[in-house]
Amino acid sequence: MEPDLFTAAAEERQEKEPSSSPLAVRMRPRTLDEVVGQRHLLKPGSPLRRLVGEASGPAGPSSVILWGPPGTGKTTLAYVVSKATDARFVELSAITAGVKEVRSVIDGARRASGGYGKETVLFLDEIHRFSKAQQDSLLPAVENRWVTLIAATTENPYFSVISPLLSRSLLLTLEPLTDDDIKGLVQRALTDERGLKGAVTLPEETESHLLRIAGGDARRALTALEAAAGAALDKGETEIGLTTLEETVDRAAVKYDRDGDQHYDVASALIKSIRGSDVDAALHYLARMIEAGEDPRFIARRLMISASEDIGLADPTALQTAVAAAQAVAMIGFPEAALTLSHATIALALAPKSNAATTAIGAALEDVRKGLAGPVPAHLRDSHYKGATKLGHGQGYVYPHDLPEGIAAQQYAPDALKDREYYEPTRHGAEARYADAVEWTRKNLGRKRT
Repeated sequence: MEPDLFTAAAEERQEKEPSSSPLAVRMRPRTLDEVVGQRHLLKPGSPLRRLVGEASGPAGPSSVILWGPPGTGKTTLAYVVSKATDARFVELSAITAGVKEVRSVIDGARRASGGYGKETVLFLDEIHRFSKAQQDSLLPAVENRWVTLIAATTENPYFSVISPLLSRSLLLTLEPLTDDDIKGLVQRALTDERGLKGAVTLPEETESHLLRIAGGDARRALTALEAAAGAALDKGETEIGLTTLEETVDRAAVKYDRDGDQHYDVASALIKSIRGSDVDAALHYLARMIEAGEDPRFIARRLMISASEDIGLADPTALQTAVAAAQAVAMIGFPEAALTLSHATIALALAPKSNAATTAIGAALEDVRKGLAGPVPAHLRDSHYKGATKLGHGQGYVYPHDLPEGIAAQQYAPDALKDREYYEPTRHGAEARYADAVEWTRKNLGRKRT
């Protein structure tokens, strides 16, 4: 809501006594140029630049929906706009506000516009928590530009925001902050007058652990830094040691280099544990990767590969599970993504195993690379263009659907490979059914065993 006397007094106290506010609040950027990351949203002429009055002309600022994981700067961007714009700025949270509060803001915006020519910017946090009816109440104000809306959400707006509101706003996607982004913010907080003012230093080993536990969340990084700095100073130390940080955040430093051997060794151990059906070992390696701050999308990609490489048709649902997990991870991120990755890892580890699909394509590729290809049999060639019949294309082709069994005993592979068999199914799990099917079809195709 709009600032009252108590809010104004609190802000005045924060200015006079910066330490009364959390470090993450004190280090909030004051201008768009101080914002960490999100360079793709801060180019000249961008919607956010227009919101802070950096552009002129007949085109007014657009309402925007900010979508991104926690700690990527959605609230920060709204805060910067509130400080930089000449417009009336009102903040609501969908957790506590309802239609009554929204209508009150809209009525105030219309009065401010008509009486004083003052525009209103409404920041609505957690918009996905609003019901359809509550979101509907925003439509007239956004459409008529009685307010310029800045809405923030951590959930996919295509599922959580009504279509009419999406069509009247610009959707801006915030990307997870990189380690370099977080590192720059931490270094600034260590020395800045608004921050720790050089009271402590951060060795490289401790900084690496801090970046891992931050997981791309700027707020989490600064909260952990402030707590660790306080613990170090209480001990009379001016350096934040790794042990102090571990004790403060209650998380041990996992030996894991996302760009080195540990990255590949642990990932390899995860996949081999799944292949070996050791669900407990697989969960251990998954936990190590999660705790070390591994990119959940990397883990999900490895699981999708495993589903085809080591399970295949022994459990045809394994790939579906892995793909669904990858899609879910991309939408929700950590920490909830850990549950989805656990779900998929357990399913894959306990599934029956078969590498028949892997060896089948491997053998087929080997023959092609050896030059065993040859021309496509004439009766299988495209016969739909003019002149194809004169070339003999399509002649003699038997349409399988015309036969009672639905299978035509005719040659499909080139001459050099007409009796080659690549797929050798196991009898593990659901693949037993495919083993029976392939045996029957090869027999009815008149295939000779090689």
